Amino acid sequence: MSEHTAEVVIIGGGIVGSSVAYHLAEQGCTDVMIIEREEKQGLGSTSKSLGGVRAQFATPINIKMSLYSIDFFSHFEEVTGQTADYRAHGYLFAATTETHLRYLKINREKQQAQGLKNVEMVTREEIVKMIPQLYADDIIGGSFCPTDGFVDPNGVLTGFARRAKEKGVRVRLGVEVTGINVEHGQITGVRTTNGEISTNIVVNAAGPWAALVAEQAGIDLPVTPLRRQIVKTQRCDFLPSAFPLFIDMSTGFHFRREGEAILMAWPDDEETYGFNTAFTPEFIEKVLSLAVVRVPQFADLPVNPKQCWAGMYEITPDHHAIIGAVPGVKGFYCANGFSGHGVMHSPATGRILSDLILSGECKVLDPSPLGLERFAQGKLLEETAVL
Repeated sequence: MSEHTAEVVIIGGGIVGSSVAYHLAEQGCTDVMIIEREEKQGLGSTSKSLGGVRAQFATPINIKMSLYSIDFFSHFEEVTGQTADYRAHGYLFAATTETHLRYLKINREKQQAQGLKNVEMVTREEIVKMIPQLYADDIIGGSFCPTDGFVDPNGVLTGFARRAKEKGVRVRLGVEVTGINVEHGQITGVRTTNGEISTNIVVNAAGPWAALVAEQAGIDLPVTPLRRQIVKTQRCDFLPSAFPLFIDMSTGFHFRREGEAILMAWPDDEETYGFNTAFTPEFIEKVLSLAVVRVPQFADLPVNPKQCWAGMYEITPDHHAIIGAVPGVKGFYCANGFSGHGVMHSPATGRILSDLILSGECKVLDPSPLGLERFAQGKLLEETAVL
């Protein structure tokens, strides 16, 4: 394997790129090179993720991606030798209006149709039993899935990357892609700050920077970065040691336990698009004002701004990923635009792309709804269950 050639070049060494490399290597394709511009893998979106995994989605493709991925996480250590730290604590959506409750019921029917059989509609009393500290007078019910939960994003990344490297995948750190060669509609190589690599297959796994990478191959990719901030509290003793990730549907505020602390998040509608990963301390006040409505005791829980952080979602116009080959540029594949679901859908994404690259089709999941061409064709998907 020459230093200047590779059968497949993956741009981006985060959790998605590493999953693609792992799945290719598992299927016998090991002449693979990952190009990562940071000095270490996973410093982009992977390390900033909340680590949630859920199958409670509103579209068949997202539900299927989750079912495949959560099953994979449940036996991750057996296949990679590394723990994913999958904790099946559940996701709990709490409704305060009949509209929200009806929406959860419709989603549950869709989820059951895709084979997700364990989502339960729960009453206010059942919700309070799970998290007794909640103010729940306005909650009229909700939905709960016990196999939803959390993983450790860095553990998953390590498992994928280490196993891929053991099989012969090469990783180039601190190297930036400066151009992509396309001749007669076919990928022929990748130019980097460390020289040129001859290849006919490129996988774009560049996270929030995906559109800039695609542009180098003359492709217009509708992926935009959007900052998301996470508030981490100091030690919290008044909530149970294990409870579901709780989503307040009236505001979008959600929280979960992480060790001794509580992680809080909220989709701030005043957030503007752009490459911004600076945490703004004012956000703490915004989140806590929503948090105390739901759990009054949060008012006395201290927060150290230095332990809070911000990351970037990579958003597409319909909040669904773009996965698959790009029409018109042979050999260019996308694994982009996860809109906050990159970590949770990384196993399914790796499997889909490795299958598409090696055989032209994926037998376990049909990724055609996620093709880039849907935007030109006006076939946008609607995922309303976005956090």
